[in-house]
Amino acid sequence: PRRRNTSPRHSCRTGSATAFSIMRINKYIAQNTEYSRRKADELILQQRVFLNNEKIISHATLVDPEKDKIEIKLEKKNTIISPNSSANKIYLALNKPAGYITTRSDEQNRKTVMELIPSNQNLKPVGRLDKDTEGLLLFSNDGDFINQQTHPKFECEKEYYAEVKGNLSDREKAKLENGVKIDNILTAPAQINIISRGQDSTIVRIIIHEGRNRQIRKMFDQLGHPVKYLKRIRIGKVFLDSLKTGNYRYLKKEEIYS
Repeated sequence: PRRRNTSPRHSCRTGSATAFSIMRINKYIAQNTEYSRRKADELILQQRVFLNNEKIISHATLVDPEKDKIEIKLEKKNTIISPNSSANKIYLALNKPAGYITTRSDEQNRKTVMELIPSNQNLKPVGRLDKDTEGLLLFSNDGDFINQQTHPKFECEKEYYAEVKGNLSDREKAKLENGVKIDNILTAPAQINIISRGQDSTIVRIIIHEGRNRQIRKMFDQLGHPVKYLKRIRIGKVFLDSLKTGNYRYLKKEEIYS
């Protein structure tokens, strides 16, 4: 088995949330507006996109987020993306209740996390929590910050409080820490601390740095210990702490910058 890395990181591996880089205009539009990258390409083909007041005809056009101004001109709506400044950027932490899905809109009219935060700020969820999972969920309109928290190369830690069915043995705990196969792919090493255990259930804290779909639930399912309750309590340097369920707060400066 692979050796488990037990050295605490308490944040994401490297990178700076304020280090902006040159990028393609369609990606930049997708990060800073309600439009997807595909929709941005359509708008460019329709000659609706302007870079520093000049019409853009190629989605491969490069943008400097610190200097360039983008304008999307539609018949009933104009959208302007100004050069990046700290005043334009928003960073929120939400204590997500169970029953809400992590998406910006839903065709089935289910409750979404966007109903719990300020509107009209072009905020996007930073990662996901499934419908039944509670706890810490971040939001931002800063594409670089979102990338740092979610891209696998940064190995950003996520810490969870979980109650699982049955008595989780030390042998099973070691298996989970060293990696188990879910969806035919071995999970990266995890850290698990058993808080209490009994015949009917075990309560643990678990730290992972991957963000695969329903990963923790699938990990425990593999060993016959389905999750009864799951709550995320930390992402990188941001802790849930005493934030009440359904409430949000703005991140502190030291929680944003690496």
